[in-house]
Amino acid sequence: MRARITILGGCGGWPEPGRACSGFVIEHEGYRLVLDLGYGTLPRLLGLLRSAVADGLDAVVITHEHADHMVDLHGLFRARWLGLTDPPTIALYAPESVLGKVVALEDPEAAEHVDAVFSWLPLPAGPYEVGPFTLESVALPHHVPTAGVRLTAQGLTIAYTGDTGPDPALVELGHGADLYIVDATHPTPPPPAPGQPRLLLSAAEAGELAAIAGARRLLLSHFWPGTDRELAVTEARRSFAGEVYLADEGTMIELP
Repeated sequence: MRARITILGGCGGWPEPGRACSGFVIEHEGYRLVLDLGYGTLPRLLGLLRSAVADGLDAVVITHEHADHMVDLHGLFRARWLGLTDPPTIALYAPESVLGKVVALEDPEAAEHVDAVFSWLPLPAGPYEVGPFTLESVALPHHVPTAGVRLTAQGLTIAYTGDTGPDPALVELGHGADLYIVDATHPTPPPPAPGQPRLLLSAAEAGELAAIAGARRLLLSHFWPGTDRELAVTEARRSFAGEVYLADEGTMIELP
């Protein structure tokens, strides 16, 4: 059975007019999972589900605590808590700090209900069954603790870097992936800052990474507002011969 990826948003930092930050819905064998829920993704998610309370969503995976990747998780909590009586929980795989951010946006009375809405587990390093998928994660370099995510099902692999700087683990993360979703904050690497580590990737590096990893398709994401996205595609294609997609809102990709 084919899988479908729907892009909710692909901006990094904050959303451009009419756009949203990072968010991707994966549908496979009747199971719906969302990867990241940054600014502006929730209305698009609810529209896709055709439900104001996110009925039909089975699981959420959040890579790290930065708001452009998780802030609409708070809106999802409110939709379930205020819109339903005794809602079934949604599985949430995320760093514990993400849950803390959601709780911090509420008063103590509301915060007590977070566990009634989400069934939380930390992102697993080793294989963990999530619906039809096997979920794995790997720690990657960024301003805060973050993880790359790999989802596999029979005949299907989707990998996602989240936000990250260059790291050897990225090749294994995306090895042989049918779709590799890669941080492409800038078209080309910015000038190095003396004494400062690189904590984000470029589209040029995303193309190189996808080629080395042997990925079949590349989805460029996390564009800094104002980025020339077509230039990003051009830079990625210098190294990667497979299909290259832009994380434009509403785009759907059928896999494998």
